[in-house]
Amino acid sequence: MSANMGSMRILIKGGKVVNDDFTQEADVYIENGIIQQVGKELMIPGGAKVIDASGKLVLPGGIDTCVHLQQTFMNASIQEDFYTGTKAALVGGTTMVMALVLPEQHCSLLDAYEKLRAQADAKACCDYAVCVGVTWWGPKVRNEMETLVREHGVNSFQMFMAYKDLMMLRDSELYQTLQTCKDIGAIARVHAENGELVAEGAKEALELGISGPEGIEISRPEELEAEATHRAITIANRARCPIYLVNVSSVSAGDMIAAAKMQGKVVHAETTVAHAVLNGMQYYHQDWAHAAAHVIVPPLRLDPNTPSYLMGLLANDTLSVVASEHRPFLTKQRALGKEDFTKIPHGVSGVQDRMSVIWERGVVSGKMDENRFVAVTSSNAAKIYNLYPRKGRIIPGADADVVVWDPDATRSIAASTQVQGGDFNLYEGMRCHGVPLVTISRGRVVCENGVFMCAEGSGKFYPQRIFPDFLYKKMVQREKNQAYKGVERDPYSGDVAKVANSMKKDLGLGPVDGESSNKPTGRVHQGVRDLHESSFTLAGSQVDDHIPKRSSARILAPPGGRSSGIW
Repeated sequence: MSANMGSMRILIKGGKVVNDDFTQEADVYIENGIIQQVGKELMIPGGAKVIDASGKLVLPGGIDTCVHLQQTFMNASIQEDFYTGTKAALVGGTTMVMALVLPEQHCSLLDAYEKLRAQADAKACCDYAVCVGVTWWGPKVRNEMETLVREHGVNSFQMFMAYKDLMMLRDSELYQTLQTCKDIGAIARVHAENGELVAEGAKEALELGISGPEGIEISRPEELEAEATHRAITIANRARCPIYLVNVSSVSAGDMIAAAKMQGKVVHAETTVAHAVLNGMQYYHQDWAHAAAHVIVPPLRLDPNTPSYLMGLLANDTLSVVASEHRPFLTKQRALGKEDFTKIPHGVSGVQDRMSVIWERGVVSGKMDENRFVAVTSSNAAKIYNLYPRKGRIIPGADADVVVWDPDATRSIAASTQVQGGDFNLYEGMRCHGVPLVTISRGRVVCENGVFMCAEGSGKFYPQRIFPDFLYKKMVQREKNQAYKGVERDPYSGDVAKVANSMKKDLGLGPVDGESSNKPTGRVHQGVRDLHESSFTLAGSQVDDHIPKRSSARILAPPGGRSSGIW
């Protein structure tokens, strides 16, 4: 069945072809899984399946850059495997997903990758790629990153500045990881929150008796995201590595990214559908299950203007990509944290609804046009992850990942009718314009008018190439122009001062000028001065012992002058 569908001939007639930079009225002819022709009055062989796209848009299939499938997170099994997850993606108009795998601390990245590949190859319905989390650091991790890039088609790694004691890297470790990404040509993805202060904030909230989902927002204020965003950009700049920030959730973090781009730093960023549509008042809902269903990190923000602001940043290219961050759980799994918000598994669903919700809140609202919609849902991801123009563009020679999109049709979102996993939908009751009528994946019609027709396991792993020009072209040029160089000068031939004994002692250095190293040194200062200790003493020898002492001395002019005798 898969082979026959792969060789299907398809003609999409009468539609408007929408790429990220222009729109044109054209027909699209597909054969052998590849777009063969785009234009008017095409000469094509007989026997092609004809799809009437009159009055419709023909878009590149969506690319969702972050989904979590068939794994365990925070002691709960994610309610989605690679079959149901990729099926939901295709139904929603997404034809490629990037699955994030998070190895346990001190466990092999290669083993985690191989396990995910085995799960995905057996079940996936669409093309998929893999991003590997770097949850700890050491020489073994560096070697495995190189192996994954060189032999296994991985070109992105995700690091965390949050999740203390689970996945968080210290600044020095993050710096070394980014240097490694630069050396091997990988995309460095960073989740930016101040993990130390998040942990302290959670502790303080629990001590105050705040145990509900609102604690997630209270303990992770946006200033912690903004600080970590600035720090991540700074570390990446010092490492001379392009950086890709994920899950941007706040106005202040968005401003940090905009400022860094203005300064010429190579920074790209993505937000999620939830952050670009919803606000943090959901955490204060009277129904605990409703509030807990919105737990995601960074949290949704209380400022009701934040979603509109983030949508604006997507529209003006400060933010490049919108992902679903799909990680669905059941209400009973979230109830693991019914008395402690830190134990509520972090994750929401969204892989099926991503395209329609962004069309409704982005295009229908007038914040972006259909070209920008294609950019943030497909083309920019393809460029950043070195898939372009095979993915993310409708041109001859590209993979036939195509969606026939009806911009005027509407659908109402409901958990009861969703294909994706989980028992709650964040956008319940939302009426969305923009409906995918036909989804074509690698030349196969996999979904048509709501009918899904794709075999389990028919999807393919898509190896990714390193050093994407979209990120590294500028960096390579800067390396040539801004390489550090020492100053050529004659060596210094003058005298060199000797370190004084007292300074030697304070600095913790060894003996000076032939002193014996076993000479008693008295009290040793260990970095911090003891404020109870004085350098003044009357014990032992004194500095004026060599001056002869007199038995008495007559004071002729005492202080204050002589006495007048009137007393």
